[in-house]
Amino acid sequence: MSIKKVSLAPDFFVVVGAGFAGSVVSRELADAGNQVLLLDKRSHIGGNAYDELDDAGVLVHRYGPHIFHTNSERVWEYLSRFTEWRPYEHRVLGVVEGKQYPFPINRDTLNRLYDLDLDEQGAAEFFERVREPREPVRSSEDVVLNSVGRDLYEKFFLNYTRKQWGVEPSELKAGVAARIPIRTNTDDRYFTDTLQAMPLHGYTKMFQCMLDHPNITVELGVDFFDLRHRKNWEQIVYTGPIDSYFDCCYGRLPYRSLSFEHEHLAHTEKYQAVGTVNFPNDHAYTRITEFKHLTGQEHGGTSIVREYPQAEGDPYYPIPNDKNEELYKRYEALGKAEKGVTFVGRLAQYRYYNMDQVVGSALTAAKRLLE
Repeated sequence: MSIKKVSLAPDFFVVVGAGFAGSVVSRELADAGNQVLLLDKRSHIGGNAYDELDDAGVLVHRYGPHIFHTNSERVWEYLSRFTEWRPYEHRVLGVVEGKQYPFPINRDTLNRLYDLDLDEQGAAEFFERVREPREPVRSSEDVVLNSVGRDLYEKFFLNYTRKQWGVEPSELKAGVAARIPIRTNTDDRYFTDTLQAMPLHGYTKMFQCMLDHPNITVELGVDFFDLRHRKNWEQIVYTGPIDSYFDCCYGRLPYRSLSFEHEHLAHTEKYQAVGTVNFPNDHAYTRITEFKHLTGQEHGGTSIVREYPQAEGDPYYPIPNDKNEELYKRYEALGKAEKGVTFVGRLAQYRYYNMDQVVGSALTAAKRLLE
């Protein structure tokens, strides 16, 4: 991967952001014979999926856990060009009144929480008995109450949502809660996608392989907005917040941010039973992740991270509701009218995408550009 200062002619592609969207588009354009300048204001590639060895030598995800899962053979095969994989199925526990329960909610959750002995049919009947039917289902609150009723909603979802999103569940679109399944069996995997794995040597190594191409030049620590009015670039792929591109002319799109408290425990080989433990009702943080579960790394100590949602800071999550979607549509219209600029990625498209969805969207965008 080359990292150097260059002066590019106007017909080169400039890609803004070296995360999944920008890196995939860059590689596709480069493979087709185009010269690409990839800019990122951070000091590293990989975006929020960036991982590195901490001071103790444990591989950590600097911006919180990133668990790869997909049902898309197309996306899997594409990324497999740049990494080998370590099979990994993520598991999560939720803490309620000091005890840990499988999450998403399954039959074991019900049996342990309510001291029951339900089989699969019994669990289905339990959910049917306690659910609060909602018609139509418009919000995340509607989704959860419609599925599991009031008590489970208040124990596992209500306060977690308030912390994570800074709004009430009734103010979030239904799709946010719909991402979390409710199960009558004992499957305790967080995801059920057909393909679940972690990059064998980490995400950063995968990005390095993806960007190792003679047609790609990477410049780090460079803010696109410091250059955009001084350069005559005719082809731009932009993956940052779409409202920032247009100087927030209609007002700021709301994003949720995070801060991270990383900690290494030198004399603790294993801190918790699973990769992530959620704290819906206790503490200011939402969850603790222990990275050795994810990576399979062997080490005498262990490293964890606590996540604190916040309103200010780098944008991580678009906040999906009708008001924000309406504002985004105004920016989307500007984007469609912006000659020579392609907007792609979670922030540029204001979508709560998983990583595989970002890769798929980037492949589609690159194909359109090349056509």
